[in-house]
Amino acid sequence: MTVARAVNLTHRYGEQLALDRVNLDVERGQLVGLLGPNGAGKSTLLKLFTGGRFPTDGSVELFGFDPRRPTARRHIGVTPQETGLPETLRVGEVVDYVRAHFPEPADRDDLLDRFGLLGMRRKQTGALSGGQKRRLAVALAFVGRPKLVFLDEPTTGLDVEARRSLWDAIASFHAEGGTVVLTSHYLEEVEALAQRVVVIGEGRLLADGHVDEIKKRVGLTKVSYLGEQIKTESVVDSRRDRDRVVVYTSDPDQVIRELVTAGPDFRELAIEPASLEDAFLTLTNA
Repeated sequence: MTVARAVNLTHRYGEQLALDRVNLDVERGQLVGLLGPNGAGKSTLLKLFTGGRFPTDGSVELFGFDPRRPTARRHIGVTPQETGLPETLRVGEVVDYVRAHFPEPADRDDLLDRFGLLGMRRKQTGALSGGQKRRLAVALAFVGRPKLVFLDEPTTGLDVEARRSLWDAIASFHAEGGTVVLTSHYLEEVEALAQRVVVIGEGRLLADGHVDEIKKRVGLTKVSYLGEQIKTESVVDSRRDRDRVVVYTSDPDQVIRELVTAGPDFRELAIEPASLEDAFLTLTNA
């Protein structure tokens, strides 16, 4: 079952083209990672899916209906990049206020416990840290027992432990049959969570497939070492990562031969498949 669909979706902000003829189907039960550099159109796409914007051209559907219809949004949850919280209300009160909008909401304490906030339910939101506010904003997306959630940069501002705890909560929702569409600048987050990756650049869909398919699509191997950068036709791209040279190539054997025979002195050679980050940088020319 298709729960969200974009057909030749185009959106402009004045003269600025944000999305350019995007076609995308999200099937029930998928966990989709939406990747792209800043300004690629990711947040605009989520706003169109959730009824916050309407297309300049093309169409968008949510459960087969126009997302601007309240009935179409009844079974979704959303966490935008920025969420304002009333500073004088307590955490439990904020959750109760949102719960009042749904006929069969999630249990308040169970929800807070799931997101590591149970001990803060009597704390005013104005006294929360930035990371705690972000966890609460994400938790609110799950209050109405949604079938589909849209999470825009859900773990921004969280430390490593809190981020992984949130990953567990999202993965648990997905394991129970929920559908998730999330954007993230943490590529390891998408690699850890998503089954499917969609890459957007300059408003266009650049790639769509399983994480492993996206990696294989670029057809590159990562070779890194300590030493000077090598210039050869077999190198597609190269950059420095602190004190290491990182080379992307479709012919790692040739790179190593050239390093050994004609290249500069080098040490600590490492060869590994391209990661999702490597594929993302190649696809977006970042």
